[in-house]
Amino acid sequence: MNHNYIESSKKQFVYYRQLGEKTIEQLSEEQLFWQYNEESNSVAIIIKHLWGNMLSRWTDFLTTDGEKETRKRDEEFENSALSKGELLKKWNEGWDCLFTALETLKAEDLEKIIYIRNQGHTVLEAINRQLAHYPYHIGQIIFIGKMLKGNRWKSLSIPKGKSEEFNTDKFSKERRHEHFTDEPLNKAKD
Repeated sequence: MNHNYIESSKKQFVYYRQLGEKTIEQLSEEQLFWQYNEESNSVAIIIKHLWGNMLSRWTDFLTTDGEKETRKRDEEFENSALSKGELLKKWNEGWDCLFTALETLKAEDLEKIIYIRNQGHTVLEAINRQLAHYPYHIGQIIFIGKMLKGNRWKSLSIPKGKSEEFNTDKFSKERRHEHFTDEPLNKAKD
């Protein structure tokens, strides 16, 4: 069961990473830095925040506090001038750090206690914490992308007005035991 949890959590992280990437692909460099107002985050800021969080939480995951002294969290929320390529490099570095840490886990590690800002979590709780945190921010990225693209937005799920067609297709097939994340994004959706 615990091994299944680790594999399932990896699939969930991959799924949300893909949603973020499919959104970022649709945005121009200028759009990545758009902010609704001074108090809101741009896609670029959210990418930097996810990167900083991932490096801090997942580097030496089992042996050091998840809030590293080297992290400069406040700087993550500055709309600094980076290219789309530099942002994608940070995006990939953060996700690579996460997946490297998850690959090292064994089922028995899930009950170990680790710390985030000196507060104890089981490894399972720490993974769940990030499985809530990262999709929260991916949802923000998607929402900003949809606002910026308007009617040029390429749906990442079932496009408006296509639910019946989508369901008809799904229910016409033999029932399969696979995780919903096993199906590529946009397959038969657009």
